[in-house]
Amino acid sequence: MKTEEDFLNGQIILIDKPLEWTSFQAVNALKWAIRKKFNLKKLKIGHAGTLDPLATGLLVICTGKFTKKIPELQGQIKEYTGTFTLGATTPSYDLETDVDQIFPTEHLTETSIRNVPNQFLGQIEQVPPVFSALKKDGKRLYELARKGEQVEVQARKIEILEFEITRIDLPEVDFRVVCSKGTYIRSLAHDFGKALGSGAYLSALRRTKIGDYNVNNATTPLVFKEELG
Repeated sequence: MKTEEDFLNGQIILIDKPLEWTSFQAVNALKWAIRKKFNLKKLKIGHAGTLDPLATGLLVICTGKFTKKIPELQGQIKEYTGTFTLGATTPSYDLETDVDQIFPTEHLTETSIRNVPNQFLGQIEQVPPVFSALKKDGKRLYELARKGEQVEVQARKIEILEFEITRIDLPEVDFRVVCSKGTYIRSLAHDFGKALGSGAYLSALRRTKIGDYNVNNATTPLVFKEELG
């Protein structure tokens, strides 16, 4: 069993974030559980990379002195799996907003779909979604986007190390991606659809790895609380 000193000196906790939880909620659940268990007034705790509420999977959470490791962990290579839905787009590039445009899919073949990922391998310029937490003039982009304001987002350099299609069952296409820090899988979905001339949005996302940390070794916030006792 972990002691109060263990958490204060520093622990790395692997959490499998449930669907619809924010990353902040997951960190908060652990923070309150640890503080309550050991009657702590204060506890330093934070995560090494946000996951959207609509995504599940690996959150690396650091406590105590290990919070200093967060910037280093945030820079690690990440792996994701998920689903693109072809034939339509949404303003947020995922399920947060409703479909705004429909596109044909009759021209798509298995070969054309499987060939597209090659276009994205290596260092590429990617435009982050307008519905993102990036800031412009001190305001988060999604705040401006929800008000219907036009926002110009600058492209950023990212790197896609691996990108494979693992299942095709139109309109759904499953994928696995290994990528650098700062990659938006939602933008990748949007650009994937554009490359196919069919539109696409991200309909499911799971983060499976951050550096050497694997979601297979993670636990849910609720199980963590139960095991803490």
